[in-house]
Amino acid sequence: MHFDPALAAQIAFKQVLASGVLGADEDTAVEAEEVFSASAGSEAKAAYATLQALGRRHSDIQAFQEFLIYITWQQVTEETIPRHFQHGLELCNRYLARFGQSAGSDGAHLGQVRALRESFRGGLGLSEHDDHTEEYDKDAFKGGD
Repeated sequence: MHFDPALAAQIAFKQVLASGVLGADEDTAVEAEEVFSASAGSEAKAAYATLQALGRRHSDIQAFQEFLIYITWQQVTEETIPRHFQHGLELCNRYLARFGQSAGSDGAHLGQVRALRESFRGGLGLSEHDDHTEEYDKDAFKGGD
């Protein structure tokens, strides 16, 4: 990866807050993000779960979904277990299916999500050539002659 997921998470979260799209959930999100960023162990896990629950409620907010992907990578680095890799892969797949072709998608963010997707896949022992390649991967421009 050619970017820092923790820094990308901070940037995405700031975008979400600046847009005001979380409405009544904004205070809960801010509190949970502060706990997640400042602690470890059970407190951080509970804050992570709160943020993921908010993400399910706000699945249409692109920057918030990016934030959730980035913090899931942080979870992987904190606790390297298959469940985190699987959840990260699911988040990436949903993100790419929903926002990968939209006019508002930022190429840099898409590239970062795709890079993390490959890292999550790698952590699960999946390769690019597995039979379960998603359609948006098959249709992606591969470059070359």
